Amino acid sequence: MADHDAVIKDGAPMGPRFYGRRKGRPLRASMKRLLDEDLPQFAFDPARPIDDQFGRKADRYLEIGFGGGEHLAGLAAAMPDCDFIGAEPFINGVASLLRHIHEQRLGNIRIWPDDVRLIMPSLGTASLAGAFIMFPDPWPKKRHAARRILQTALLDQLGVMIRPGGRLVLASDDPTAKSWLLQAASAHADFIWTARGPQDWRQRPADLPETRYMKKADRAERQSSWFLFQRCGIAG
Repeated sequence: MADHDAVIKDGAPMGPRFYGRRKGRPLRASMKRLLDEDLPQFAFDPARPIDDQFGRKADRYLEIGFGGGEHLAGLAAAMPDCDFIGAEPFINGVASLLRHIHEQRLGNIRIWPDDVRLIMPSLGTASLAGAFIMFPDPWPKKRHAARRILQTALLDQLGVMIRPGGRLVLASDDPTAKSWLLQAASAHADFIWTARGPQDWRQRPADLPETRYMKKADRAERQSSWFLFQRCGIAG
């Protein structure tokens, strides 16, 4: 997705450097309407208190790079007492999530249609019950390793935002990405891998929704893996 270097323009920092698509195929008129009419209602505003945006205090989760939004919408539908923030710069994916929200009448999702790192400072210490990074862009070439989303700086921030006892869920079907995700998170002092045996990473956890992408990986005979980490410390 991106590396951790800030873009400099005219001597001033412009934010982190971003790699990846922001637009895909032209959107249908119905999807454009969702962006125009529904996104303002569900957009995450980093300048506003989070509780005000959801109208309540509840366990809150973050999904980084929600793709087409199926996983995030599935979580929100299955956990109506919890709130979810989804970050995704790919505008076609944002429109897809808005369609899921509209069809399922979900009110517990807020969307940040840009790089997640731009809103992380606004989320606050121990503000999350958990975070998800599901099937991120693998960037398999060694020279592109700095573009992979799970860098030490991001883990540092997640370690601040996820409360003790909260969880970090990582998943991929790409061998390079799986090794990177597992090694990066395992090496970080704030997180501990909870797996006790191969079935713990070879089988999709029962509480995680299945998506079209996962089914596509199965049809292509690519083995998906799920890595569940827990934030160290005693839950309050």
